[in-house]
Amino acid sequence: MSRAFIFPGQGAQTIGMGRALAEAYPAAKAIFDEVDAALDQSLSSLIWEGDAETLTLTENAQPALMATSLAALRALEAEGVQVDSAAFVAGHSLGEYSALTAAGALSVADAARLLRIRGRAMQSAVPVGMGAMAALLGLDLATAREVAAEAAADGGVCAAANDNDPGQVVISGSKDAVERAVEIAKAKGAKRAVMLPVSAPFHCALMAPAAEVMAEALAAVQIKAPSVPLVANVRAAALSDPDEIRALLVEQVTGSVRWRESVQYMLGQGVTEFWEIGAGKALSGMVRRIERSAAVQNIGTPEEVAKVIAADTAAE
Repeated sequence: MSRAFIFPGQGAQTIGMGRALAEAYPAAKAIFDEVDAALDQSLSSLIWEGDAETLTLTENAQPALMATSLAALRALEAEGVQVDSAAFVAGHSLGEYSALTAAGALSVADAARLLRIRGRAMQSAVPVGMGAMAALLGLDLATAREVAAEAAADGGVCAAANDNDPGQVVISGSKDAVERAVEIAKAKGAKRAVMLPVSAPFHCALMAPAAEVMAEALAAVQIKAPSVPLVANVRAAALSDPDEIRALLVEQVTGSVRWRESVQYMLGQGVTEFWEIGAGKALSGMVRRIERSAAVQNIGTPEEVAKVIAADTAAE
């Protein structure tokens, strides 16, 4: 079986995530310690004992989700499963940083600091209340783009931000334009069109100031060739060149997350199994909706680690 390791993005965070892994595996605990040191903050205390509202702040959620994903990977490694057993790594939005760190392209400390910068830059790019995002369910990408273009015709910004699966596209932009898009989508036959409880309009042109911040921040860190090819959000194809990776991480801030196409690319390259490493199960659901025959595994607790190790051993 050819497998891919996939890493979740914002929205998957929960209080307590990763704690059982840290208690069961010293290598997992070491990840949280390293992130705490890099940020000069006890982020692990917030993750395990804090309040959900503070954890959900973009500047906290992004490094917290990366730490949890890397802790889960270290648990797998402690059980003998290495990242290079995967054909590809990929991540949804901030999960791309987790994927790159898993494959050795970024250090854990650099990834934590970059995600803190990214979270703050994305939050401050647009004044609170001026931007919005909405999920359009039951419309394909082409129709969602038509909806966004029509909504933006009266002024403002509206664009397809996340092409998640065949029936779910997330749009992003100016609040008024996104609200117009919700009504237009309903008129065009969307099963549902709902505003999302997010703090900023991610992955659209309004994030240009954040992209400038990230270009400067990424220029200052070392990026190595990943040990496993990365399927990049904005390209939906594999790459390993550090300079390309750096450029696409900047482009990703304003660009669309082409998740459906990314999964289809990996399927086309022979991947039959997807391991979602970290918090939540959102990506697994998307993969199933993209291709029902794909096998999916969630790895975010010691029990889930044990389950995949047992299955992996039985398959050998």
